[in-house]
Amino acid sequence: MTYTDLTTLADVKAWLQTGQSPFPTTDDALLSRLITAASEYIQTWLNRRIGLTDYTEIRDGTGGQRLQFGCFPVCGVLSLTIDGIVIPPAPPLSLSSGLTAGYLFSQTQLAVRGYYFVRGLQNVIVSYTAGYSMTPPEIAQACIELVALRYRERTRVGEVSKALGGGETISYSQKDMSAAVLTLLQQYRVVSPVAASPVIMANTATDATIIAATL
Repeated sequence: MTYTDLTTLADVKAWLQTGQSPFPTTDDALLSRLITAASEYIQTWLNRRIGLTDYTEIRDGTGGQRLQFGCFPVCGVLSLTIDGIVIPPAPPLSLSSGLTAGYLFSQTQLAVRGYYFVRGLQNVIVSYTAGYSMTPPEIAQACIELVALRYRERTRVGEVSKALGGGETISYSQKDMSAAVLTLLQQYRVVSPVAASPVIMANTATDATIIAATL
């Protein structure tokens, strides 16, 4: 299993197993390749990465105090600059210091206090970590079912239908994904993605506090 795989070989074999006997090991290498291929296909279709990944976005300043992250859920902001000025994280609220300038973030939005995202072209640069430490169950199941479909299809590559005895004909679906898989994935899809460039595949989340209540 590679870092970007959305399910495991064991889970796929459990899904393919029929009866009490364990699924044989003869096709383990093939199934592993299918898992990696299906995982990449799903993430391309979703317009996003699922595992924890570090991103750098270069954005146009809007003149306001909030920006929507291009990827989600965000678990840590690594740095923020506006017009070349480094913006620090805003410290926690306290009765003694009151509202202190800096940036805050939730899983989906970045906000600033005491600053503005000055209107301009590509003058805002933000680096952050986003994604899931564990693949959401719906996405894992969608990957399992897609791998199983591709595995079964290998015996009938290119076939649209097959004639049986007695005048019966079996027709095969030509869709890339089944309706069930689409339903599982749809809620995670970014329909109009904001440009964001992944720069590092992160193994763990950045250790930062999400101050969602203040946004």
